[in-house]
Amino acid sequence: MTENTRRSDYRFFHRLRVRWAEVDMQKIVFNAHYLMYFDTAMSDYWRALALPYEDSMHALGGDLYVRKATIEFQASARVDDVLDVAMKCVRVGNSSIVFHGGLFRGDDFLVGCELVYVFADPATQTSKPVPALLREIFKAFEAGEALAEVRTGNWAELGEGAGAVRRSVFIEEQRIPKELEWDEHDESAVHAVARNRLGQVIATGRLVQGGPGQGRIGRMAVHRVLRGGGHGAAVLRALEEVAKARGDREVTLHAQRSAETFYTRLGYMPHGEPFEEAGIAHIEMRRAL
Repeated sequence: MTENTRRSDYRFFHRLRVRWAEVDMQKIVFNAHYLMYFDTAMSDYWRALALPYEDSMHALGGDLYVRKATIEFQASARVDDVLDVAMKCVRVGNSSIVFHGGLFRGDDFLVGCELVYVFADPATQTSKPVPALLREIFKAFEAGEALAEVRTGNWAELGEGAGAVRRSVFIEEQRIPKELEWDEHDESAVHAVARNRLGQVIATGRLVQGGPGQGRIGRMAVHRVLRGGGHGAAVLRALEEVAKARGDREVTLHAQRSAETFYTRLGYMPHGEPFEEAGIAHIEMRRAL
């Protein structure tokens, strides 16, 4: 397990800061916490694959169980250290998947890890072959390929997937009344959906006509466990391209105040005063095309 000890050996990193509760009487990180660090990074690795873990395992007809976890210590981390936990899929066997991990403080390699998972039937916990599609996803990610694709189209083409994400986010999570979620604009809007390599819709949004030369983007929703992965931004950019292609000079949207920073980073500016919509604080934001 001495291989993969350089940052350049990895393309995935999860950053964390050592907390006071994680150090022992020697004032270094207690050894058992390192395994927690690597396990936490694995959760983010699945997000980097654009795979919501529970939904994806259900779609693949199995689940992953740890068969072996090995930690190799080179140096210690201390309280308040900022660490980058790197993970890499190094081998996929018939039913096993092997990951190597590296814990870095800057460029210094502190701790190595090998995690061996077995893909198995969750009802019997007996091993079964790793699905070919999952193999391809691991290979594609480690090769630097995109793991999600955005399509635009009408409601007849994309409504089923877009509606499922919107129902989950707005009606179930945010408790917006369903009679406020669905409206007449869905039939005439241009919709965008992002799908992962399992074909699952993980993000959506729509574009309707605003004022003269203006498009209005709305119903932006991203799967709860995949937020922060760039999928919302990809949907937004796809809708902006549609607006620009049809001659719109500006796009506007009603941003939930909790998402205002997200839209600001993508070039949107607040316009007017905050207001409530469906009981949630919003602000109008605009961006020139």
